[in-house]
Amino acid sequence: MKDQLSWKVGGQQGEGIESTGEIFASALNRLGYYLYGYRHFSSRIKGGHTNNKIRVSTNPLNSISDDLNILVAFDQETIDVNIHELREDGIVIADAKFNPVVTEGYDARLFAVPFTEIATELGTSLMKNMVAVGATSAILGLTADSYQNVVEDIFLKKGTSVVEKNMEAIRAGAEYFRNEAGDNMPDLQLAPADGQKRMFMIGNDAIGMGAVAAGSRFMAAYPITPASEIMEYMIAKLPEFGGTVIQTEDEIAACTMAIGANYAGVRAFTASAGPGLSLMAEAIGLSGMTEQPLVIMDTQRGGPSTGLPTKQEQSDLMAMIYSTHGDIPKIVITPSTVEEAFYDTVEAFNLAEEFQCPVILVTDLALSLGKQTVEPLDFSKIEIRRGALQLGVDIPEREDKEYFKRYEVTESGVSPRVIPGMKNGIHHVTGVEHDETGKPSESPENRKNQMDKRLRKLANLPKTFKNPLFVHAEHEEADLLVIGVNSTRGTIEEAMPRLEADGVKVNHAQVRLLHPFPTDEIKPLIERAKKVVVVENNATAQLANIIKMNIGNVKIENVLKYDGNPFLPGELHQTCKELV
Repeated sequence: MKDQLSWKVGGQQGEGIESTGEIFASALNRLGYYLYGYRHFSSRIKGGHTNNKIRVSTNPLNSISDDLNILVAFDQETIDVNIHELREDGIVIADAKFNPVVTEGYDARLFAVPFTEIATELGTSLMKNMVAVGATSAILGLTADSYQNVVEDIFLKKGTSVVEKNMEAIRAGAEYFRNEAGDNMPDLQLAPADGQKRMFMIGNDAIGMGAVAAGSRFMAAYPITPASEIMEYMIAKLPEFGGTVIQTEDEIAACTMAIGANYAGVRAFTASAGPGLSLMAEAIGLSGMTEQPLVIMDTQRGGPSTGLPTKQEQSDLMAMIYSTHGDIPKIVITPSTVEEAFYDTVEAFNLAEEFQCPVILVTDLALSLGKQTVEPLDFSKIEIRRGALQLGVDIPEREDKEYFKRYEVTESGVSPRVIPGMKNGIHHVTGVEHDETGKPSESPENRKNQMDKRLRKLANLPKTFKNPLFVHAEHEEADLLVIGVNSTRGTIEEAMPRLEADGVKVNHAQVRLLHPFPTDEIKPLIERAKKVVVVENNATAQLANIIKMNIGNVKIENVLKYDGNPFLPGELHQTCKELV
């Protein structure tokens, strides 16, 4: 029996490929298996090759696999494009409808199963994906009943007869494959799972859940891949808590509406990807100048321009920090797992109010849309901190009858904050430079005082942010220090034991606070390493350059990948081994 294996389903976009993977993975999740999924899909609604690769294990895992045990193909292109990943003992299960053949140059066991024909005989060809799921269950040694609850959740609203038809399709697929394989059943049965209940979700859902838990009750956004699922989650959940979502005409409106809602005292945010973030740049400056809290979720994808909207990349790092004109305080958080995305979203709202500045939470496509097992979240860890916001207090009237000092120069750089309508809290708000009461002022002395005040805010943030780095560093003197950001964490963690087995001493640091950069935390790790390797999905070594800008002339070996695909553990292991 197998403790882990990798399964992939592929076909043309619009054929139900995603739902096939979803049904397969959801059933295994409910049995207690650990899962990690990654979707490869085209940037169009229908047509173009798409696949869903799902890794299954009886132990925790945080990355996609190097290879493949089972390939389920709904067309010949799926075989041709993906067969290179198959292990020697791997198999292809393909719809007999298109007369499948093994791609020339490869040797793999092929099982032609009439997915479409069986489904049509049962009532509709649309159930061919369920037949494929059934065939897979026979290989893994699972019963059709394993899928009962999942199928009910998806189809019961259409009636019990629809549920039964889909279950019948699963049973028919399993029976056909068992008869077809006979005594030659592939040796790919899964070892039993522990049966424990765990969550199975994408990073975008964790962000949405984190926003709700943080007390956000308003989201303004414009749909864009790979951020749209955050908006969809909030549309479904916020009304239950008295909140609302507005789909705006563009990202400029979305950002300014979020600023306005925060000004009124409502925790609000927006979410987008690189192109949308470019449009928000001026509004981010408005947040910095007016010192209004603002939370933005940036889900990175391939650029520039429209670029590769459905592919993996980490090329927004510099833009997060430096795209805004003028000097403003800004916080950039980079979670590396779905679990971190949840907790860091809550923290983003707290920091935005505590420091009265824009906070950008950055993910990448693999983290935003990759679906993985998550241990139950601990809601007791959540705390709501609103900083200097004065609610439920009496603001004394000033003897000089002047406005409230909303932008008072303080030692911490954080000024008192009120919401509109509070007695004695009237003040002016403008995007031009202003004095302590908000009135426009071009006085050189005032300009310097206000600028210095704003920039003082973040002086100690790297020390107060709870976990600016994820660190796995067992060696006092390491041959390699591997540094990554966002979703590369799992791949690095899987490559490390392979390098250790080769006799390479490896330490690992994953950046979770990109700006202000945690120099004091990462510098000692760099000093303890013979060689520093920075792993990132972009062409210009953005993370490595940020490290150099903050730490100094550090000799860094760059490991870059910018073909639209995430790193694989095997390729990272081999590349790092060659660098020692």
